[in-house]
Amino acid sequence: MRLLPAKNHPRRHRTRPSPHLVRRRRLQSHTVERRRRRQGRQRQAHSHLTDQLLCGEPDLPPDALPPFHCCPPPAPASEPVNFTFPDPAEPLRVRRPAHAAADDMARYARAVALMKALPPSDPRSFYQQASVHCAYCAGARRQAGRPELAVQVHYSWLFFPFHRAYLYFFERIAAKLLGDPGFAVPFWSWDVPEGMRIPAEFADEASPLYDPIRNPRHAPPKVVNLDYSFVDKNYTDEQQIQLNLRIMYKQMVTNSPLPSLFYGQPYRAGDPERPGAGTVELCPHNAVHWWVGDVSRPNDEDMGVYYAAARDPVFQAHHANHDRLWEAWRGIRGDHRAGFTDPDWLDSSFLFYDEEARLVRVTVRDVLDVGKLRYAYDNSVGMPWLAARPPTTAGVSHGRGDLRSITFPVSLDAAVSVEVTRPGTPRSRSEEEVLVIDGIEANGADFVKFDVFVNAMEYEKVGLGGREMAGSFLSPKHPGMEVGKRAVKTSMRVALNDILEDLGVEGDDSVTVTLVPVRGKVRVGGLRIVYMAG
Repeated sequence: MRLLPAKNHPRRHRTRPSPHLVRRRRLQSHTVERRRRRQGRQRQAHSHLTDQLLCGEPDLPPDALPPFHCCPPPAPASEPVNFTFPDPAEPLRVRRPAHAAADDMARYARAVALMKALPPSDPRSFYQQASVHCAYCAGARRQAGRPELAVQVHYSWLFFPFHRAYLYFFERIAAKLLGDPGFAVPFWSWDVPEGMRIPAEFADEASPLYDPIRNPRHAPPKVVNLDYSFVDKNYTDEQQIQLNLRIMYKQMVTNSPLPSLFYGQPYRAGDPERPGAGTVELCPHNAVHWWVGDVSRPNDEDMGVYYAAARDPVFQAHHANHDRLWEAWRGIRGDHRAGFTDPDWLDSSFLFYDEEARLVRVTVRDVLDVGKLRYAYDNSVGMPWLAARPPTTAGVSHGRGDLRSITFPVSLDAAVSVEVTRPGTPRSRSEEEVLVIDGIEANGADFVKFDVFVNAMEYEKVGLGGREMAGSFLSPKHPGMEVGKRAVKTSMRVALNDILEDLGVEGDDSVTVTLVPVRGKVRVGGLRIVYMAG
């Protein structure tokens, strides 16, 4: 459309409004504009949800073990201070694999002993460091501007950055106490065959790294089960290692082609907790926590439940490996697909005490570059799971003719198979086809797990870690979120591109999805397949 010059516009006669009406309109306009600006400032201040000092009592399960408080000691009025990067001239701290770093493990043991010797009121003490995780994971921390809502750093895009920040400050406190600026926390490399056992130093009863509240049946040389669901399978070590490597391939490669699938779903101020976990958080993260915890305890303490997990010194080594896997994933995908640009993610912040016992506010954007944080990983362990693409299982029936009608929501009291229609338009090369499991309601009074199979109604025939087993949902206990009260409400996503290719069904109009309950009570609201782009 071409606009005429102003002089060629015909003159229109307009009735002149009364001066009182004009003034009222101007006042209303100014009032609306002020309200919009105020609301904009409020959205800017509170769009990210963790920038606050509020901390209350945690939600603890029945039969919880003392101590029962998570909040840090009060900070001076001048704090918190904003995070600043360490001096680039500082020594580069190199985190090494625990199974091959005896000297580093000895220094870690001395550091934990020094932290345990500090008064419990000292924010650098091991007691207080364990409480930090409890506060952010058991409902003690409250949302910015919404004190009635708790902060939960699990099951969302905050999982990786929070735990990176936690380890950063823990490590610097340990280095300060040791008088060793080059100290780094060793990582427990449970994703590689040589690291798939709890490092021996953690099992030494005379060591500060020993925690008596663990599953004694899983002490070394027992191989970790990355598919653990409170039942020990009769696998040989070779079979267990093979299964673990295939799970790692699924979670790090097949199911993590996009940032939202790897990190988890957006979580902003005012949002309900647990919008949806990333692939690695669901498994192997949760599975390893459960596997280490003491099943004789009602809540699988210490490692098996949020409030107590960081009381076990293996927690830091466990999460150092997750942090290493974050760096590995960024390397696999490339930096251009390795994060979010959303300021609600980048500006979300957490509070930690540093090595000088100062309360520091650190944002997600502060922890994205490990080089600026002055640490790195010894990657000599490699990533053998990159060569463990799961095989398909011959002779497994899709069974579409045997499908019965299912009305959602449905309780997973038994396996449920559903034919799910794929999008009608072709996907682009940059898009991922994703199965979305909506409206998951898990019983927070129990540990919950269900498996997801694609085109395998005869799921019992699927081989160990077979391609048809697309993923697993795992949820630990969440006090106060029992079915019938306020169940854990979340979602799950499974990437399909590689699976459909390997099964040879890229041209099909639909797929058969089978949900198999493994433990606990859970309801599912629906299934759908969508295209997602990075």
